[in-house]
Amino acid sequence: MTEPSGFLAADLLDDTEVAMERSLRPRSLDEYLGQREVKAGLSVLLAAARNRGEAADHVLLHGPPGLGKTTLATIIARELGVNIRYTSGPAIERAGDLAAVLTSLDERDVLFIDEIHRLNRAVEEILYPAMEDFALDVMIGKGPSARSLRLTLRPFTIVGATTRAGRISGPLRDRFGAVYRLDFYADEDLVAIVRRSARILGIEVSDDAAVAIAARGRATPRIVNRLLKRVRDHAEVHGDGRITLAAVEEAMRVLEIDAAGLDATDRRLLAAIVQKFGGGPVGVGALAAVLAEEVETVEDVYEPYLLRMGLLDRTPQGRVATERARSHLAALGYEVPPRRAEREPTIWGVVATPDAAAAFDPPADLPEA
Repeated sequence: MTEPSGFLAADLLDDTEVAMERSLRPRSLDEYLGQREVKAGLSVLLAAARNRGEAADHVLLHGPPGLGKTTLATIIARELGVNIRYTSGPAIERAGDLAAVLTSLDERDVLFIDEIHRLNRAVEEILYPAMEDFALDVMIGKGPSARSLRLTLRPFTIVGATTRAGRISGPLRDRFGAVYRLDFYADEDLVAIVRRSARILGIEVSDDAAVAIAARGRATPRIVNRLLKRVRDHAEVHGDGRITLAAVEEAMRVLEIDAAGLDATDRRLLAAIVQKFGGGPVGVGALAAVLAEEVETVEDVYEPYLLRMGLLDRTPQGRVATERARSHLAALGYEVPPRRAEREPTIWGVVATPDAAAAFDPPADLPEA
C-alpha cells in the first residue's frame, strides 16, 4: 500500500481540491466558523471603513496553514463590496511586477499577498510608500541623468498572509494597521464545519461520525474537509453513501490515520525519536534525514500538531518525545525501549559504554577525605 505521506499536510492542495475547497468556503463573516476574536476585530474594522467610504486599513493574517487566511481575505473584499486580486510573495519577483499589480487596482480594492514573508527586499522597499502614501516612486533613466518620479495610486487595502510571522521585517509589519493571529480550531467548531460541509456536498453524516472526523482533523478546517471527502468516497464505494462511525473508522484505517489524527509519517517521526535516539533530545536535521524530508517540512507540517498534542517537546538540545508519545506508540504496538538516560550511563554528560563508566567508579576502599 502506498504510504499517505503528507495527506494531513494543511498546505497540500491539487487543482481539483482547490476547486472543491472554494465551494466549501464561507462567503461572509456570519458564515465563518471559529476565530471569534479575529472576526470581532475585523467586523469593527470593516464596518468603520464602509461607513466612511474609505479603503480599510491593511491587514496581516498569520498562523499555521489551513486555518482560513485566504478565506478571510476573500470575505474582507466581499464585506467591503470591492474586487480582490490574488498573488504571492514568490510571484512578485521584481519591482515592476508589483507596480503593474498596484496600478491595475481600482479604488478601495483588496490585494491579497500570500506568503508575504517571501517578498524580496527590493520589492518590499517599493511597497512601503505604496502602503503608507498610496504612491509609487519610479526611477527614470540611469546614471547622472536619472530622476525619481512619484506616481499616485488609488487607495487600496493589502491583506497579507504568512505562516512565518517572525520572518516579516519590522518596517513591513509596522505598516499593517491590523494584525491578527489565526489559532487552531476547537473541537466543537470543527464538528460544526463537518456538518456544514456535509450539507453543501449533499452528504448524510451521523453525529458520532462528525465527531470522529473532527477529532482526526488536526484542529484544521482544510484537513477536516479533506477527510470528510475521503470518507464520503469510501462510503459510496463500500457502503450506501451514508457516513456512519463505522465508515469513518474503516476509511481512517485504510488511510493509516489513527484516533489521535496522526498519519504514518507522524508515527515514524515519533518512533524514530523513541527507538533510534533513545527518546531524545535529537536535532531536527537528523530527524529530517531519517524521514527523508526537508527540515522546513518537519518544522512547518508535522511538528506544530505534535507539539500542540503534547507528543513532542522542543528543548535547546533538540526534540524530545514525551511520555504521552511513548504511551501512544506502545498502545499501537510499537516497541518502546527505555529512555537513553535511563539505560546508558554518562560521563560529564557524554554517553559512555559500561566498561568506560566502570573505569570512572571510585574504588570501594577509597579512604574518606
